[in-house]
Amino acid sequence: MADLRRSELGNFLRSRRERLSPKAVGLRGARRRRTPGLRREEVAELAGIGVDWYIRLEQGRTVSPSITTIDALARALRLSKLDHAHLRTLARSPERVERVAFARELVPGALRRLVDSLSVPAYITGRRWDLLAWNAAAADAVTDFARVAEPDRNILVYMLTDPDARRVFGATWNDEARRMVAQFRSTYDQWAGDPAFRELLDRLRTESPELATWWEAHDIRSGTSGHKLLHHPTQGPRRFAYATFQANDDPALKLAIYTPV
Repeated sequence: MADLRRSELGNFLRSRRERLSPKAVGLRGARRRRTPGLRREEVAELAGIGVDWYIRLEQGRTVSPSITTIDALARALRLSKLDHAHLRTLARSPERVERVAFARELVPGALRRLVDSLSVPAYITGRRWDLLAWNAAAADAVTDFARVAEPDRNILVYMLTDPDARRVFGATWNDEARRMVAQFRSTYDQWAGDPAFRELLDRLRTESPELATWWEAHDIRSGTSGHKLLHHPTQGPRRFAYATFQANDDPALKLAIYTPV
């Protein structure tokens, strides 16, 4: 897992380097370039670090950057606050991250009863976006996951591989799916190499033609609230405001509630 986490760190740095124009960092009059973005030596110079050291970092080799160095790279690459925080997380020494193999979470009975008691759509997901509990209103508004085999009850699997998701989300499907992938990427990078996460990613790569491009972009997004437009087979389009909450008993559990607008 350590090697794969370093690889994700290198991929993240490369993706941000390639999308940053020389003009954006004040490099003018540069000769014509064969590849997009900045060169590795330009990033190293802007960050005040050695070129060879930066190359080793981007290649995912064994180096241990300090927080000061990571912050300098974030400034050099003009990272957003969200990307900067993600870079800091990835740069933590893999050997110091104590993590057991992923196991599907269990939902406490009190949380299940809470979800069932709500009259608006609500469901609970785990760290890997497995769908662990949902109520009748969610089954009506999105899809009835009771018809799906338990190993396939996963929000990403549904969104990216089930044709019903394209009907439910309609014209917003592409934006919603890409947003979900970017949110999941933040968690995946921290679990890179875990068999359960690798299995999920391999399946999505095989069954979703859009995923490859989105995954290569290495976008990172956060979001705990917003709006969704869902298409019901008999009631037509319905707009919802949604919000998500972490459970105190297990922060890996996330409760999503949809309120009709």
